Order: sequence, then C-alpha cells, then structure tokens
Amino acid sequence: MARIVLATFGSYGDLNPFLALGLELKRRGHDPVIATAEGYRRDIESRGLGFSPARPDLDREDLALIERALDRVKGPEVIIREIMMPRVRESYEDLERAAVGADLLLSHSLTYAAPVLAEKKDLVWLSVVLQPLMFLSAEDPPVMAPAPWLAALRPLGPAFNRMLFHLVKLAASRWGEPVRALRKELGLPRGEDPIFAGQYSPYGTLALFSPLYGPPQFDWPEDTLACGFPFLDSDIGGKGLDPKLEAFLSAGTPPVVFTLGSAAVMIAGDFFRNAAAAVQGHGVRAILLAGPSAKDLTDLPKGVEAFESAPYHALFPRCAAVVHSGGIGTTAQALRAGIPQMIVPFAHDQFDNAARIARMGAGEALDGRNPTGREIASTLSRLLDDDGIKMEAARIGAAIRAENGVATACDQIERALAENP
Repeated sequence: MARIVLATFGSYGDLNPFLALGLELKRRGHDPVIATAEGYRRDIESRGLGFSPARPDLDREDLALIERALDRVKGPEVIIREIMMPRVRESYEDLERAAVGADLLLSHSLTYAAPVLAEKKDLVWLSVVLQPLMFLSAEDPPVMAPAPWLAALRPLGPAFNRMLFHLVKLAASRWGEPVRALRKELGLPRGEDPIFAGQYSPYGTLALFSPLYGPPQFDWPEDTLACGFPFLDSDIGGKGLDPKLEAFLSAGTPPVVFTLGSAAVMIAGDFFRNAAAAVQGHGVRAILLAGPSAKDLTDLPKGVEAFESAPYHALFPRCAAVVHSGGIGTTAQALRAGIPQMIVPFAHDQFDNAARIARMGAGEALDGRNPTGREIASTLSRLLDDDGIKMEAARIGAAIRAENGVATACDQIERALAENP
C-alpha cells in the first residue's frame, strides 16, 4: 500500500478529478490523501478519503473576488499573482506536512509549491494537467481568453504560435518570483519558469482529458500521457437526482439544461432569466441550475424549472442539450452524454474549450458572458435543429464512454511507484 498525496486548488472542476483518482486509488488498496483548501474537507472526508488542509483557503462566497478571478483579461493575473503566489510559502509548509511518509505526490498546475517540495524532499512526483490550454502547444494552439481574436491567426502555423507564446511567457515572467525566492531560501537552484515549465514533472505528466478532445502533440512535456477524462460518478451521500428534478424529467420531453458550474454561477447576472426567456414560446423545456439564486427564480415560463444543482453524470444523458460556461468538467460530462453543447465562456480555458467543441462539430460557442434571451434563442435553435451536430455529438459520446481516464491514470501512477521504489 502506498501513501499518495494529491495536491489541488480551485473550483469543483479542479477538485473532482482528484476525488475520482483518490477513490480509485483507495479501491486498489492505496492510502490517498487530498491536500487542498479547508473548505473542501467535507466533500473529501464524506467519501472516505484522507484530507490535509493546504493554503490558500479562500471564501467561495466572496463575489467580488470571484468576479475579478473570472475577468476575461485580468483573471489569470488575479489568480496567480494575488491568490497563489503570495501564499506559496504557506502552501509549501502545508504540503510538507501532508507529504510526511508519502510515496508519491500528484500536483495540479496551480499548486506551485508542490514541485519545489518534490525536488527538496526527493519525492516521486507526477504533474497533472486538466485541459489542453495549459500546454500552450504551438502545434495545437489554444484560444486565449484575453485575446480570442488571435485564433484567426491559427493558420499561420507553429512558428508564429511559438513566437506568440514566447511573448506571453515574457509578459508574465515576473509572476513567479515568489517561487524563485522560496527555492533560493531552500537552497535549490533557480529552476525553470514556475508557471510555464516548472510545474511539469520529470517523472511524467498525466493529461486528464480525452485524446479525442486534445490530441497529443510532440511539443507537450516529455513523458506526458493523455489518459482520458477522470469522471467522478458520485455525489455526496449518493443521493442522486432531487425527487422534484426527477419528476420534471419524467414529465415530458428531454429538456435543455443551463448551468454555469460552481464558480461563474455566483456572478450569473441575468443569464438564467435570459435563458428562461429564450426557451419561452419555442416548445422547449428547460432546467436552470442556478446555484443559491435558484430560489429567487420565480414566475418562470411553463416547462422551465430552477434547481440549485444536480449531478451532471445523472442529469446530462437525459437532456437534449446543455448550455454552459465551458469549464472542463462540464464540457467533459456533456461530451460523454453525447448531447450538443452551447458554450458561453467567461474566462481562462473556457474560450479554448468552446473553440474545441465547435471544431469537433459537437456544439457552438456564443461570445459574451451575459447574452440576451434573443441571442440564446437564436443559437439554441440552430443547435437543436442541426442533425449533423446531434449525430457528431452522439458519435463522440460513444467514443468517450469507451475510455477510462481514471483507470489509465491510476495505472500510470502505479507504474511510477513500481519504477521508483
């Protein structure tokens, strides 16, 4: 039995893949411990997994901070320079405690202290990447949220993309100074840029998405394995769908579900009101997963119901389409369900995820984080009437369901343990 520490940070989209890995590792007889923000303790311990608190621990109801962190242009700088880097010394201390007696460490791309700890303590370490954007591949260039219009230059080829990404890295070169200071304090060499190269392990990287979604590229870090999406097919307590939601689903045709994940839902603005207006008069039923504001969505049109949340793995296969903000977890669940997607991106990887879905032929992207009801209705009508999109989404869904990202990733983790006793 190996003690394995899984370090992560972010929203539920960043936590759930590590929960899925932890549950499978535990099933295989290992001792997984998830090191993350204190606010996730219940989510982790209720599933019988070990938990170790790791800073930063943020107030998930701080709407002003969420708004800034999801800013299309400044969001990455807010997360890295204001949230993560000032606390990198604290993160190191917390992960050092969590890793006592550990046989292997897994690290999320934002846990900048983890690579430092692995090097200082000579730990076997695998890095984890949840979305293709993180690789900044010149061969498969991502759509960048601050300047999505640059995607029009994609045909200029790898040489242009390498130059562009060099400029991006240069502009953010000072963001990692706190990590460099920590390394110096610990007697370590300066190392690679902690944001763009230093987070990849020499032992290997687990790309936790389907190779159908992000095909492997030769300019990915060495020893990267595209595992497949790590689906977490359980909710806390195993309660399944809310009885009222179950009754709604059973009472008519498959609805369209509107959701903004676990972060953007807190700053939804008029999104859900506009969504309700979009389906009115079109003969389409709808489910609005509106978070805490669901209780305020009254006087909805006939055939439209609001709920706080629902387990996507149980809900999406029973829906006609999903409209969402493009988080990688929601995108993956909709792909597996084999239903068309309409993505309304807010920030970060969501613009790239939207572009990938459109290129795959599984859906469409709608620019603007707070579209009007008319804009939603127009795009949704095209989505639901396009048999080509429906067929391609169904084809991709069947292929995704044939993969097993969790098992593939855990096989690689055990291989790393066996090769580095």
